[in-house]
Amino acid sequence: MDLDTVRTFVTAADAGQFQEAAAELAVTQQAVSKRIATLERTLGVRLFTRTPRGAELTIDGQAFLPHARELLRVSERAVASVRPGRRPLRVDIIASRGAASGLMRGFHRAHPEIELDVVMLFGIETAVAALRSGEIDATFRAVAAPGRPFPEDIVAARVLDEPLDLLTGPAHALADARSVSLADLVGHRIWMPGIVPGTEWAAYYDDLVAEFGLTIEATGPNFGSDALLDTVADTPSLATFMGGHTLPRIPPGGAPGGWPAGHGLRRIPVTGPTPVYPHSLLWRRDSPHPALATLRAYLGAAVSGQDAAGTWAPDWVIPH
Repeated sequence: MDLDTVRTFVTAADAGQFQEAAAELAVTQQAVSKRIATLERTLGVRLFTRTPRGAELTIDGQAFLPHARELLRVSERAVASVRPGRRPLRVDIIASRGAASGLMRGFHRAHPEIELDVVMLFGIETAVAALRSGEIDATFRAVAAPGRPFPEDIVAARVLDEPLDLLTGPAHALADARSVSLADLVGHRIWMPGIVPGTEWAAYYDDLVAEFGLTIEATGPNFGSDALLDTVADTPSLATFMGGHTLPRIPPGGAPGGWPAGHGLRRIPVTGPTPVYPHSLLWRRDSPHPALATLRAYLGAAVSGQDAAGTWAPDWVIPH
């Protein structure tokens, strides 16, 4: 059913005259008559009778009117649900336990009046395509990965440098260290099954290995962080990297009773230099959503420490 004909019917019913309805809709009276005739053919009934005073609803027209109004209300709600400025701000955070998730929780606490839709997209190509189509308003990524300049209509700002910590089980050779240098990690097996070739985080760890001579293994299926922590806790020869803002947050030296209970995991700061993972916010240059500016201002005020002395990031990341 054509909503223009339904809207014309409701306007004519309220006005009582096709001529007044035409003026309100900014069309000709003939156009109003044609639309009403089309709707009557679709429904198979007459909706108006002409009288010297104008147009009066038939019994069928009176029965259809409340449903026609509801059709228009549903249409308006449907449009509003996807209209920037009226729909929630849509932000891609990649993963629920990552640093971006924590940043968005902080933003929500600071601005509870702003409705949010949080989504999780995988690759940077998917995220950029969603930005350009308007499906999302912003995404957190590490950019620009080497050889992958993003389109001119996409803007990026570096918002958080997340330090990497070493995570070990209680029997690991470095478990009791207060801190470790990158040189200390040479020769140790660092297991990270979540690294996927072609992603920006794979490019990051490739550069980290090349720069400091580390051994990072991405073999085996990725069953998620819980399974990774189980394996690290039970295997003295394995360790892994975990971002300092990534959940679960295990205090340096381990948590009382370990996490999960009984695991005895140790989180050890990495120094000399501290590798940091550079999170950036990407958005479309002409994004119409008004809440995006509020998010950018919040991140600019809430986050600090980028490019700090004693830290390392690949030379291809965008400057702060």
